[in-house]
Amino acid sequence: MKAMMQKMSASRYGLAGIYLLAAALLMLAPMFTSDFRLNLLAKFLAFAIAAVGLDLLWGYTGILSLGHGVFFGLGGYAMAMHLKLQASGGRLPDFMDWSGLTKLPWFWAPFGNFWLAVILGIAIPAVVALFLGYFTFRNRIRGVYFTILTQALVIISVTLITGQQAYTGGTNGITGYGELFGYSLASPETKTALYYVTAAVLVLVFLLARIIVKSRFGKVLRAIRDGENRVRFLGYNPAKYQMAVFVLSAAFSGIAGMLFVLHVGIISPSMMGIVPSIEMVLWVAIGGRGTLIGAALGALLLNGAKSTFSETYPDIWLFFMGALFIVTTVFLPRGIAGLAVDGWRKLRLLLRGKRKEEPDHERSRYSAV
Repeated sequence: MKAMMQKMSASRYGLAGIYLLAAALLMLAPMFTSDFRLNLLAKFLAFAIAAVGLDLLWGYTGILSLGHGVFFGLGGYAMAMHLKLQASGGRLPDFMDWSGLTKLPWFWAPFGNFWLAVILGIAIPAVVALFLGYFTFRNRIRGVYFTILTQALVIISVTLITGQQAYTGGTNGITGYGELFGYSLASPETKTALYYVTAAVLVLVFLLARIIVKSRFGKVLRAIRDGENRVRFLGYNPAKYQMAVFVLSAAFSGIAGMLFVLHVGIISPSMMGIVPSIEMVLWVAIGGRGTLIGAALGALLLNGAKSTFSETYPDIWLFFMGALFIVTTVFLPRGIAGLAVDGWRKLRLLLRGKRKEEPDHERSRYSAV
């Protein structure tokens, strides 16, 4: 028992060391990268926040959503609406003027305040998720049927936003803004500051998600994933836990969408469609479903590979991405994180086997170290 406790303690210390190293690398990145690469990395960190939220829902609860692009887009629109109002300087946004509006719509007014826009960017995706989750989970709609409903949510949302040109900018989306609190979003200093904000938010979201999965709530989520009926027979109501994690996951995606807009400078219906939603699932699957760190790494690595391949091989980069997805899915069913864990276990077994073959005095020397 004592040896087992020592192994668990060592494993925890090792994992904590990896997390600290990753956080340190994130904070030191601006010193070693160009402004362009730093902005790309910041965008990828925003994607990682959405991936962590989706992993809570899919990896730990077993609920596959193909509609998280909607929550990401709703958060992005909330921030874009604030930035557009600031850029308009009290006048109507240009696309409203082109569409013949003479007065600012009532639902745009709250987004004039930055902090209220941030709250709404989190609350609106959460409320939409609560509404959908309430009617699906209470009626025990699961599996592929829930996945189809989330895709229906995507189609409805994109159609609605695209059709309301006067209020949402239509297919062009919302763009044409360049300042936040009077600072230019294009300046290197602002980009660096926003990078640090995004990195800090990712760390906080990751820590919150880790606290959740290690808590009793997280244990119930994993139990629901592995056997929902057993959880129900034990006296729990799975629908409440499913709704809660769905809402939390949507809120994380909304935060990611707001940060994305600050780095990219545009939000449009195409960014909340089916393709972005499927890409989020791929980040989690290839990074390692049910690991948190794997979901974040998957978002960073896949988007980094996408950027590198498209720059180096602009004509055939999609073939490289397709090959990467196929190889990872077929040969790495547990994702990159699963590969790392398996490699670490094999290394420990190999080292343990070597130590058994050593003389006693050699083993004592290593243990002293």
